[in-house]
Amino acid sequence: MSNFKKVNTKTFSKPSQKVTPDSIYWKKLGVPVLVKDFGPVDYIDFSPVEPHFFAVTCSMRVQIYNPVTKGVIKNLNKFQKAPFGATFRSDGRLICAGSEDGLVSMLDVSSKSLLRVFRGHKAAVHRTYFTSDNTHIASFSDDKTVCRWDIPTEAQLNCFTEHNDFIRAGAASPVSPEILISGGYDGAVCMYDCRNNQTVFKVEHGAPVESILVMPSGGIFLSAGGTEIRVWDAFYGGKLLTKISQHHKTITSLRLASNGNRLMSASLDQHVKIYDVSSYRSVHTLDYSNGILSLGISADDDTVVAGMVDGLISIRRFEEEVTPEKPKKRKVSHRYFSDKVHSTVDEVVEDASQKATMAKYDVALRKFQYCKALKIVLDSFWHYKSPQKVTAVLKELMRRKGFKLALTGCEEKLLNQMLKFLIKYISDYRFAFTLIKVADIVIDVVENNWDSCSEETVALFDTLRKELVREETMTQELLALQGALQMILTSNDYDDEQSEVVMQSYKPSNGASQNFVVNVS
Repeated sequence: MSNFKKVNTKTFSKPSQKVTPDSIYWKKLGVPVLVKDFGPVDYIDFSPVEPHFFAVTCSMRVQIYNPVTKGVIKNLNKFQKAPFGATFRSDGRLICAGSEDGLVSMLDVSSKSLLRVFRGHKAAVHRTYFTSDNTHIASFSDDKTVCRWDIPTEAQLNCFTEHNDFIRAGAASPVSPEILISGGYDGAVCMYDCRNNQTVFKVEHGAPVESILVMPSGGIFLSAGGTEIRVWDAFYGGKLLTKISQHHKTITSLRLASNGNRLMSASLDQHVKIYDVSSYRSVHTLDYSNGILSLGISADDDTVVAGMVDGLISIRRFEEEVTPEKPKKRKVSHRYFSDKVHSTVDEVVEDASQKATMAKYDVALRKFQYCKALKIVLDSFWHYKSPQKVTAVLKELMRRKGFKLALTGCEEKLLNQMLKFLIKYISDYRFAFTLIKVADIVIDVVENNWDSCSEETVALFDTLRKELVREETMTQELLALQGALQMILTSNDYDDEQSEVVMQSYKPSNGASQNFVVNVS
């Protein structure tokens, strides 16, 4: 007699992810350490000098963290109202920050003392930056003005009023202390020249601007607002170079990583996207538990910090690769070796009487107990953890023509469990083909005894009907969308062919060769 064959459970392979150097590199980030603060994290900035402490602006204070210990080493609370946008100077010794009362403050990191207070704004100042010469501070305020301040004299040198709404984003040029860029909630991005106190140009982003980032060369800058990042060329008067749209919620922060070769964008959709600056293509994604308001990364990429809307601060560091030590070879004496040789066995013969372990539903199927097998496999554990095993047993029961026999005269509890499984997984493409046949058999069995069904069973059948109607409607909409996309692609191919015909038929009147561009709309 041949051995009983177990139920063959189909294994569905997971979609393979393309392994790239970037994915290998960024996956080395360790498990995040979460620190809870009192409110939403407004801004995160890293010190440019080692050991790269980072400042977190949140609630009523600015806290400076050690990236190695993940602990607070300085607490700057010299503010009368909530501070915003605390940033380090290039030497890491000073910090400037705006506040809700319109003041711009400059503090000493080591002594925590308040060195300068710049007064002049009439509303909250959300972003402040040191200029590249380290002797001026640029501030961007909700009073729709951009100001530049002289640190030694605390005097206001420039004031620009190009925006019509709150200014929540800005940047100072890394190559020129006289160039400032601002982004407002009116959707405008402006560049200013402080030497002649004029606006160089003004471009439209199309959404409230949340972050501005200037590339190290100073000629390219990026603006983030809504779900788009736009790249602009300052040398060509604010020419739009490209648009990046990888998020589905508002982008809140932009950062450079890997010595300016990678761009990072944080969003309220709980993702941080990493792009290759040469092509602006997404190369990796970091996931977080909540919407991200602020993002920071150290100069050596060693630490990545994200501040979320619920006050959580996620600190992640690259794990150091530990080379495994080679096991030491133990010296073996000749006497020990000879004893082992004599005690070894040439061949081990397995005992054929030992029975191979089988699952409980396989045991029931072997004994032709179809109803029992159905009860076992519809248990809550298999239902939620391994739907592929449930589907495999149902398929085997139908192959044996025992599924209808198992349902006939079964308890109503078993029927309800079967209906709940169908409702949950009949729309899953992995099991739909089998479960549709199962649903047909269930309907055939219950049809003759419909009057004796309880209200719960009737409600489950109605839910199954609604699920099938919803799936049918979705399929029709997807087919309509596919047809529309095919028409668009076909029209695009036709336009390309027409443009080629126009270019081939064009001949200059004088017969000389000419360089030309033909635009076919």
